[in-house]
Amino acid sequence: MIPAMPATAVSSRRASSHRASSRRGRGSVRPASVAALRYGRLAAMGVVAVLILIAGVWGSWGSAQHVMLTKGREQGTVEVAGCGAETCWGPYAPLSAGSTARARVVIERSVAVRAGQTYTVVVKPDGDEVVRSGPAGVLYAWIPMGGALLLASVVVAGGLGRTRWGWVLAGSGVALWTAVFVTI
Repeated sequence: MIPAMPATAVSSRRASSHRASSRRGRGSVRPASVAALRYGRLAAMGVVAVLILIAGVWGSWGSAQHVMLTKGREQGTVEVAGCGAETCWGPYAPLSAGSTARARVVIERSVAVRAGQTYTVVVKPDGDEVVRSGPAGVLYAWIPMGGALLLASVVVAGGLGRTRWGWVLAGSGVALWTAVFVTI
């Protein structure tokens, strides 16, 4: 003890060191539970982000498989004669060997399909439904994946605390949507 120090300061210092040591004893349980909750949250958010990305691929693959894997598929052009609420239709002219002309095929109506225009298309198997081919068709088929990338970026940045990866995912989604907009 320092001779100039009052006795009350010494007793308060002993009391604070006693409280600190008692906190250390109880604190060993708390950080383990906090760590378990943190890892649980990270695992849950990781699963949610992966499920969102899988849903984006699943939503895109329905059309993308026909556009990207064209070997052995019927390819041709369609001149859009008219459009309804959800679909457009017109005569199909074949471009690939083994493809047959059709009086009427159906294409999904979108901002990229207009009456009177001619588009290169791929015929879906066992039917008269077609999807756009070429770069515009590939990019258009992957629009759901762009939305999934944007949604997953929020989960990764906010839920996982990985802001750089969140920005990478968001940038990828925006780049995909921009490429679709420019191409179509």
